[in-house]
Amino acid sequence: MGGGKPRSSILMLFLFVFLCVFARAQQQQPIKNVVVLVMENRSFDHMLGWMKERINSLINGVTGDECNPVSTKGLKQDSICFTDDAEFVDPDPGHSFEDVLQQVFGSGSIPSMNGFVEQALSVSQNLSETVMKGFKPESVPVYAALVKEFAVFDRWFSSIPGPTQPNRLFVYSATSHGSTSHVKRQLAKGYPQKTIFDSLHENGLDFGIYFQNIPTTLFYRNLRKLKYVFKFHQYDLKFKRDARDGKLPPLTVIEPRYFDLKGLPANDDHPSHDVAHGQMLVKEVYEALRASPHWNETLFIITYDEHGGFFDHVKTPFVNIPNPDGNTGPSPYFFKFDRLGVRVPTIMISPWIKKGTVISGAKGPAENSEFEHSSIPATIKKIFNLSSNFLTHRDAWAGTFEHVVGELSSPRTDCPVTLPDVTPLRSTEAKEDAGLSEFQGEVVQLAAVLNGDHFLSSFPDEMSKKMSVKEAHEYVRGAVSRFIRASKEAIKLGADESAIVDMRSSLTTRSSGGLKSLKCERWHIFWTKNFSNRKNSTDKKTPDHAAHRTYTVRFAYHEILSL
Repeated sequence: MGGGKPRSSILMLFLFVFLCVFARAQQQQPIKNVVVLVMENRSFDHMLGWMKERINSLINGVTGDECNPVSTKGLKQDSICFTDDAEFVDPDPGHSFEDVLQQVFGSGSIPSMNGFVEQALSVSQNLSETVMKGFKPESVPVYAALVKEFAVFDRWFSSIPGPTQPNRLFVYSATSHGSTSHVKRQLAKGYPQKTIFDSLHENGLDFGIYFQNIPTTLFYRNLRKLKYVFKFHQYDLKFKRDARDGKLPPLTVIEPRYFDLKGLPANDDHPSHDVAHGQMLVKEVYEALRASPHWNETLFIITYDEHGGFFDHVKTPFVNIPNPDGNTGPSPYFFKFDRLGVRVPTIMISPWIKKGTVISGAKGPAENSEFEHSSIPATIKKIFNLSSNFLTHRDAWAGTFEHVVGELSSPRTDCPVTLPDVTPLRSTEAKEDAGLSEFQGEVVQLAAVLNGDHFLSSFPDEMSKKMSVKEAHEYVRGAVSRFIRASKEAIKLGADESAIVDMRSSLTTRSSGGLKSLKCERWHIFWTKNFSNRKNSTDKKTPDHAAHRTYTVRFAYHEILSL
């Protein structure tokens, strides 16, 4: 009888400790909604470098003493130094794998970051000064406000020293599957690697992709499967409403507008697009999230796929970077994916983040871990406690940032409701009749796959070379709409959720210069079933639901495209 009281006290103490630990765990995991926006082709110094002197001295930015020689090969050369008068940029600086090699290494064997001017001069005489310019904080007022209020990462690198698509692939899959450039055949087939979207799905968690022209996440083949078709939403129709109603999923991806039209300007920041419209997009997304009932559970991530050829002074990591999956790049470089790309702007927003936070380096998991695009799937895995394995060796190595929301005991109540208004930097209208950039050409290639036109020999190549920006926008928008509509129709007709719609277009007129028109009498959808794995089945009329099925959806459509 006398031992009851001590046992009771021990039990109470154990319960108290458990509740404290549980409360602490709950406090450390406040994020239920992650929102990701990946912009295009700007370096950290170009966009945020001058905020060191004018907003926060802790930022590893610029002072104006950063210079690049006109040539990296001579002993004494003229040089061009970094200035604060960046405005509208046209043409687009070089950012291929070979271009970045020259920019980062110059004529040496270790990163010196002194080859930007020399490489730019090889493209255009006027471009050498352009790549050595950064924006004043007042020219990018939305970012200036966010850097003051929330967190900026001043040591976040693109995943590879190369162009857009390989880096975008890393954002959600921690690999580019061996790609260092835009491989059209692979883009058409779709990249086969597992993504963080698949991991979320395996763990019963939702995601949503809100797109404006086209969801470039469809470069991942798995994302084309029928089971994911209802994850894609038109940004203009759904995002603000879902944010207002508290219906955003655990992972929300915002895709910018990639084509520059007079009434509908591009807002992805890709040169020659006006960064003011990118600022307007960030402002719009932030204000929608700020007004959401889930604001106190939200982490908003803004980053850039790669540096776009613009100068940055921080040397890129190049020692002991893990290859994601054993793939190597093509000849002549046979890149081993053992070094990172150039530093890019990255800002994170949440009421759980202290004002004026500067995150300068990763805290593991390895001694040499860095923040790079693979940090996004690595951190999503942590935030949502996903049981799935890491996607590759790279996200297992990359620094994670869940601690950025772990320093406050309660969410801030002083976060701004609105952000500053933005004035366009470009005085001229959008060039709707201009030819396509390399990236836009790849987006058209993707649209051709969704539309079924990639089966028409060289049709997609010819088409993208002859299309104007306006024509490409219309073609891409129509292709995405038809693909999603056909996929939803296939589901209604009973197609397996692991199937991918295989579109076919009906061409009736073709000119010597390429496609002249696309027509047909009517549209229809059907699928075929291949029960090649059926075993010991005597009833040929009864489908074997365990058997492998191949669905082909043919979708012919009324439309005329004049090129």
